[in-house]
Amino acid sequence: MSRAAYHPGVTSKTEKGLDAGAALEALSEAIESGTGLPAVARAAAKVLNANVALIDRASNVLAVAAASRSEEEKLLAEGDDGFSVELRVADQPVGQLRYRARADSEPDGALARVVSTLIALEVERARSPEWASDEAAGSFVRAVLGREVTDRGDLLARAEELGADLAAGAGIAIARAVPTAPQTGDWRSRALTVGLRALKSASSGVLAALERDDAAELAAIVPGGEPERLERAAAALRLELQDGLVGFGVTVGHSRIAQDPVDLYRAGHEARLALNVAEAEGREVLAFEETGAYRLLLGAMSEDPGELDRFYEETVAPLAAYDEQYETDLVATIEAYLEHDGNVAATAQHLFTHRHTVRYRLDRVKELSGHDLSSTEGRERMGLGLKAMRVLGIPSPRGPAQEPGTEAGKVGRGGGS
Repeated sequence: MSRAAYHPGVTSKTEKGLDAGAALEALSEAIESGTGLPAVARAAAKVLNANVALIDRASNVLAVAAASRSEEEKLLAEGDDGFSVELRVADQPVGQLRYRARADSEPDGALARVVSTLIALEVERARSPEWASDEAAGSFVRAVLGREVTDRGDLLARAEELGADLAAGAGIAIARAVPTAPQTGDWRSRALTVGLRALKSASSGVLAALERDDAAELAAIVPGGEPERLERAAAALRLELQDGLVGFGVTVGHSRIAQDPVDLYRAGHEARLALNVAEAEGREVLAFEETGAYRLLLGAMSEDPGELDRFYEETVAPLAAYDEQYETDLVATIEAYLEHDGNVAATAQHLFTHRHTVRYRLDRVKELSGHDLSSTEGRERMGLGLKAMRVLGIPSPRGPAQEPGTEAGKVGRGGGS
């Protein structure tokens, strides 16, 4: 659908010859009478002589007034022959008015602006209690995970005000939806809406917050002392996001149950560790209990994340930087080498390359990092460095091998020096 909101100077006739003044009066009456957004959409359709859809700021369809089912589908498909006006109250966007002119008329952009101003107030009025509740819940979740609320009584009381009972314990689930195709509109808010729908259907009293700008990351407090409830919520969250968001990769991690709400801060780190490990390993859902040796790094992640950063910088970071600059595969090689217990032949087979290439790369690893992977200590330190990288959520670099002196590819851009 075109983002061009209106076209001044284009005239139109309202439906069935009704003049604009009378049609606007009917729209005003529908708003003032409180008959609901469907009635408002029908009145707006008469004013514009168009098929009309009202969309909220989370991309939910609130109401549609269309001549037929096929016209409704065209309208919601956002085709090039439709128009959109942003609904705003003061400087805050509250939604969108979409419309497609019917066959016997042309759109009047100025009239659409007037209609959108009237409708925006009604959309805000109708949706504000729900928005306020979700935003209050989001603020609470962020405060808990950020360790801004640490008093047990305060935690329980604030959660109860939001409809969540944390007395029996709770767990944390975090989902990350990363676009794999271009997205339009406020897709992060859409992810929050879809995720909340899944969480609320799976468990009562769930509180959630949307985090991060580069990905839709949804963090949720799931009340209850039963691990099964948290597992169901995490599975439902993954399934609903995958089904409800087209063109996204979805990963979910969840914590253990925190019997004491004061421990939810630590549970948040457990969920994030599980999430980052799951994403690095290509898994859809991962529980903290299933992260194996990664659990040893939880203390550093919770209390001193800077220590993890420093360890990564001392081990894997020089190799990742080299891979990025010269499009080599040093990090992938040490991953495979460690997975195959230091067996060069098995590593070469796994990487579809020659064993001489593997040995060359291991020599380069030693030069760049100072760690000799032929020694037990070198393998241990590099293995922990890789784990630190995954726990921190740093993606592993990938690219064709282009080191000089090997049969695997072309000479790298730096001449290998």
